[in-house]
Amino acid sequence: MTSYKHLFRRALDAAPERLHMAAHSHHLWPDASFDGHYQAWEDAAKLADRKWDRIMAEIWPEAQRQVAGELGLPDPSTIAFAPNTHELIVRLISAHDGPRPLKVLATDGEFHSFRRQSARWEAAGEMIVERVPVEPFASFSDRFLDKARTGGFDLIFVSQVMFNSGLVFDRLEELAAVERPWIVIDGYHAFMAIPTDIGPLAERIFYVAGGYKYAMAGEGAAFLHAPPGLGPRPVYTGWYAEFDDLSLPPGAVGYAPDAGRFMGSTFDASGLYRFVAVRGMLEAEGLTTEAIADHVAHLHAHLLRAIEGTALGEAELLNPLTGGPHARFLAFRSPHAQRWKAELMARDVVTDVRGDVLRLGLGLYHDDSDVARFAKEALSLR
Repeated sequence: MTSYKHLFRRALDAAPERLHMAAHSHHLWPDASFDGHYQAWEDAAKLADRKWDRIMAEIWPEAQRQVAGELGLPDPSTIAFAPNTHELIVRLISAHDGPRPLKVLATDGEFHSFRRQSARWEAAGEMIVERVPVEPFASFSDRFLDKARTGGFDLIFVSQVMFNSGLVFDRLEELAAVERPWIVIDGYHAFMAIPTDIGPLAERIFYVAGGYKYAMAGEGAAFLHAPPGLGPRPVYTGWYAEFDDLSLPPGAVGYAPDAGRFMGSTFDASGLYRFVAVRGMLEAEGLTTEAIADHVAHLHAHLLRAIEGTALGEAELLNPLTGGPHARFLAFRSPHAQRWKAELMARDVVTDVRGDVLRLGLGLYHDDSDVARFAKEALSLR
């Protein structure tokens, strides 16, 4: 198979003995991200105050264009960025003009930021949340859609790929057809991991994700796709949300007519520089999300064959390979998961554990030699 390690030389050479099998958790940064990060510093040094002219006139629009192109969105101006998705979700909920408490449909498999925040909103009387169990996995999509169609919800929130199990919810079109509620898709484990086209749904769903994982850009490049007209005046708001109209009279609270209405205040733009630089690198290399997914699919199949007969191979694989869209990681459930993670870490093999689930994340910087090395390490697990 083709190896792309040369694109990650800085990160790999920084810890040459490490075997990093957690690309789904902290994806190693490609060399192009260093160039983008350095450019952010250079612009700050050379342009000083005027750096914002370049950020908002060049870097921000290019990042919008890249996200829109990746997701098949017709209008890049529906994209707003923030340091993290939690910040965007809080603004989004604040923009809903329905009476409180909002009636929300979600799952018991959402990431901690929404799990924690929604629980706190419930305790404060801001929300009533009904959570559909993710398990049993085989019936989840049907059960979730059936519940969504019962009506009565102000907002529906669901992950496109469940962070813990790798379960893929791939029936977005059917969910978007449910009338009345706002639909919010958490695409964090899907963006640039699974080819995704939400262009036909652009006026119906919110989509939130970021650059920390499979976009390989690190922190600070989270984004929200906001359908035109939905939530025109978020309550939780920063002054950049009226950045295109600073001529408003004192005391007025204006909002951008596009996704800029969900902006906050002064931010660190280096994440956007890195994102733009990495996307440029991928384009130059001819690497689409589909091509990277194929690369990882080969590694997944190789790894599962290689660990046959080991203790890990006997664990329950929560997201088996079925030939359809697949998470960029493999999730193994076992009562030994915590111990396995610790034992592997002691040998500088980095994995990730969530409760009793050990996750192995493979990416562009892995090749067959990494799988072979990991399989040897797996032999020692009991």
